[in-house]
Amino acid sequence: MKWTPLAAILSLALAAPIAGHSQDSPQRKELKRVDLSGAPGMEVISSISEYKPGEVLARHIHHGVETGYVVQGAMIQNPGQAPTLLPTGAPILNLRDVPHGGFKVVGPGNLILFTVHTVDKGKPLYDWVK
Repeated sequence: MKWTPLAAILSLALAAPIAGHSQDSPQRKELKRVDLSGAPGMEVISSISEYKPGEVLARHIHHGVETGYVVQGAMIQNPGQAPTLLPTGAPILNLRDVPHGGFKVVGPGNLILFTVHTVDKGKPLYDWVK
């Protein structure tokens, strides 16, 4: 495997999440949280999430924008649909208050996501929807 600066940063991030920040989901490890300069009441949160085969990423919304990419792809399955590949390198972009997720990871390996949320400060990162 070729090591790039990004791969090295992600390896360190997976090994040493920031202590003291709440984990709203056991799969998500928060890396960094900062106020968004020039935008009072907003913050930026970076995270790594890892889902094993059989685990579900529940349907949810964010109070702001979520962006990122798929660090390690895997097959996923939405309810009532055939499994589909969420490939390594795929971009992630979810707009404010738009429901997304709601799938099960079916493998063969773990799904690893790097995300950056620019969200309203003081609100939960996730609001779960049915």
